[in-house]
Formats: sequence, C-alpha cells, structure tokens
Amino acid sequence: MTDGVEPPVVWLIHDDKPGHRNQLRGLANRLKARADARCHWLDAGALTVPSWRALLGVGPTLDVPDNLRRPALIVAAGTGTHRLLLALRRTPGALTALLMRPSFPQRWIDCRVIPQHDHPTPLPDTLITTGVLNTLTPMAKLTERKHGAVLIGGPSRHYRWDDETILRQLDQLLREYPDWHWTVTSSRRTPAELISALQKRESPHVRFRDHRDTHDQWLAHTLAASRAAWITPDSASMVYESLTAGIPTGLFSLPPVSGSRVADGAEALLESRQVHTLSEASSVMAATAPVSPPLWEADRAAQWLLERCRGVSS
Repeated sequence: MTDGVEPPVVWLIHDDKPGHRNQLRGLANRLKARADARCHWLDAGALTVPSWRALLGVGPTLDVPDNLRRPALIVAAGTGTHRLLLALRRTPGALTALLMRPSFPQRWIDCRVIPQHDHPTPLPDTLITTGVLNTLTPMAKLTERKHGAVLIGGPSRHYRWDDETILRQLDQLLREYPDWHWTVTSSRRTPAELISALQKRESPHVRFRDHRDTHDQWLAHTLAASRAAWITPDSASMVYESLTAGIPTGLFSLPPVSGSRVADGAEALLESRQVHTLSEASSVMAATAPVSPPLWEADRAAQWLLERCRGVSS
C-alpha cells in the first residue's frame, strides 16, 4: 500500500482441492499487487470445527503468526471451508467473503463472489463474475508465430462426451491450418484411448504433452507462446484461463447435458462472441492482438473486496 496505509492481512481458507486453491491464489496475487496484502493460508481440512462454532460464530484456536493475527479480510473457497468461515465471521475488524454460492443463509457473511453460471441473485454485496477466478494475467501482445494450443478434457456431468467427435474436430483444425504448429495436451479426465489416439497424431507440426508430464506453470507458459487456443467446453477453468490471458479462444462442440451450469456458461460466452466454434475458426485464427478487454476477474474481485474492507483503500 502507499500513503502510509497499513497493508491488509488476508486469511485464505482452502479445502486442498486444486481448483479452489487456484481461485484463491489468483485472488491473493491481485490483492498483493494492489494492496501489498499479507496472506496467511488456512487448511479447513486440518481443523475440526463443530457445528456449534459455525452456528454461533465462535472461531477455533488457530496457529497464526503474531503479525498476521488481525485480518482485514477472510476469504474461503469450497464447500469444505464453510464451517471454518462461519466460525470466524465475528473476527473483529474482518470482512468475510466466499468465492461461490453459499450453502447457508447469505446474510451470515459479508459478501460473496459468485460465477454468473451459478445464477446468483444480484445484490450489492455480491460480485457476479464471468467464470471462476484464476492465476493468469493478460498478455500485452500475441506471439507472431503460428503456434496454437489444444486443450482436451474428458467425460463430465456437463456434456455428452464422445472421443470420435473430438478427434474429428481436431483433425479438421489440423487439416485446415497445416502451416501452424500445435501443442496438444490432455487432462485428468481424458480417457486412455483418446490419449493414445492423440499421441498417434504427433508430427513435425503437432506435439502431444500428457498432462501427467506437465508442471503448475505449464499452461501459463504454453498459452503465452500461443496465438490461438482450442479447448473442449467441459474444461471450463481452462477456457476462462485462456480468456484471462487474452488468447483468441475456440471451443470444440459437444452436446450439452440439459440444465448444466457449465454448459450454460459456455453458451453465454459463445453468444457474446468471447469464444467461437470451429465453424467460425477464422475469427480465432486470424486474430493478431490479444482479446480486449481481457477477462481479468481475479483483479476485478480484488479491487471490489478491497473497496469493502474497513480501513483499506483500493
């Protein structure tokens, strides 16, 4: 912080699930950048919080360094964090926030950051985001090289998955853009048979990278080196990460499961033309500049929360 304002202390409550930790990391990065926030992580799974503490707002004893014992903001992500967040909601001077639709009365905490695909009720103390938060940051410019990323997911409850449908679309993309170099990767949900089929498509222009052979920063590095990204629509987090980076993004097509919130979110992106289908591939492949404005929801959420913290300016 500047102007002599004390940097805020932020407690981040997680349930050790990678997706939830990623959301919190993205927010923490922007809180540090905007306010020099000092963050302390709390593992909800390592603490036993009986129901009475959650109901009454009586926090358990926590092992927190002395200089981090007075939080201005307590943020949680994941259903497994709710009891601890509620138990800590009466912490003096602290604003409480949840990065999802709560499973308890909304008035029990101060504010919420909820993705639009969860259909939250618009309220002054609720920030509605396009997708979930992530750790990516917008790129200043696209690479001039004809390099693309292909990110393959797998069966989920949101789409009727079919390996052959995905392979047909991938083959069409490779056929229509033969002078491009492609990096193709799988995910934890990608079927073994599909991984084998992707490996067989390796060539001087196509490189396959199994997700088990990647590291935490691999996706960010790969997107930074790409001028376009094509993603299966079930991989919602990767779609929003690509858009945050500002990469022109296309979605492979799969039949959605009726009532799926993830599918509704993808359809909203298509309707707003933030992403495109293969039939509009030229809109993705011909782009020479990052998507503008980028979808930087972690930064927007950080600014919004800082504005609400008592004694903390944005």
